[in-house]
Amino acid sequence: MQKSVKQKYQKLIADNKKARYNYFIEDEIECGIVLEGSEVKSMRNGRVSILESYANIEDYQLWLINCHVPNYEYAKTFNHIEKRRRKLLVKKRELLRLIKNKGREGMTLIPLKLYFNVSGIAKILIGIGKGKKNVDKRETEKKRDWNIQKSRLLRNKN
Repeated sequence: MQKSVKQKYQKLIADNKKARYNYFIEDEIECGIVLEGSEVKSMRNGRVSILESYANIEDYQLWLINCHVPNYEYAKTFNHIEKRRRKLLVKKRELLRLIKNKGREGMTLIPLKLYFNVSGIAKILIGIGKGKKNVDKRETEKKRDWNIQKSRLLRNKN
């Protein structure tokens, strides 16, 4: 199985695996991020956490809030604030679609993946999701376990 060209050259920085467990993801949007120099260096080291972060729309601008990018140890005087708000770059049409979807009952903007694209530019994948209840989480686990068991049975049968 060969990966597509787009996925082949991406370097994954951070992945929010719990997001798909805790939310029903309906739509995904790729956004750019406004970063400082020391933040990019720290991201290349791969020690970024997006687990507690979320995106928010304020004054027709999209912001990433509570994303932890640790200080770069070799940047002595020009270091950044670790949990500062970072502006996300999206097209106006996509921003209006986000505003419309977020206005619906219980919808949240969740960061799913943070990565460098083919050109070496930091991008973040934002998902529009609705929170799951415990019953839904158990149902997801049952489906996943059944699919694993089904693939084992088919493999052993051949």
